[in-house]
Amino acid sequence: MTDERKLQISLAIIRISTAIFFLVWSLRKLIQPESTQKIFSSFYFMQISPEISYVVGAIQTLIILMFMVGLFKTWTYGGLLGMHLISVLSTYQQLLNPYESPNTLFWAAIPTLGGLIALFLLREQDQWLTMKLGRASKTHSQ
Repeated sequence: MTDERKLQISLAIIRISTAIFFLVWSLRKLIQPESTQKIFSSFYFMQISPEISYVVGAIQTLIILMFMVGLFKTWTYGGLLGMHLISVLSTYQQLLNPYESPNTLFWAAIPTLGGLIALFLLREQDQWLTMKLGRASKTHSQ
């Protein structure tokens, strides 16, 4: 197996597994809006209605699904990275105190953030199991 093929498979694994990880959170906003209300109140200091939870959950789910299939890479990879960065920054108190229960769980966000940064930087090389809209891919034969 070539190094290029290994890179393609690795990027796809990171992209798809990360998307599944985030789908759990976005779908929770749709299934349990009251949980989202508590999270927004605790970490973002905002009171939101169940309707806002549904809207945020639907938008995030759409972005995550487009990310999962590699559509609009700059926007979806960057958007997910930005959303996750805000989420990580909002939990800085838990991150600074990792040994108080359940704060260790918040550290799972750090390698996820690293994976999103890597995917964003390598988004043009991430081609395996992706969709392309609007542009026919060109093949060059020599």
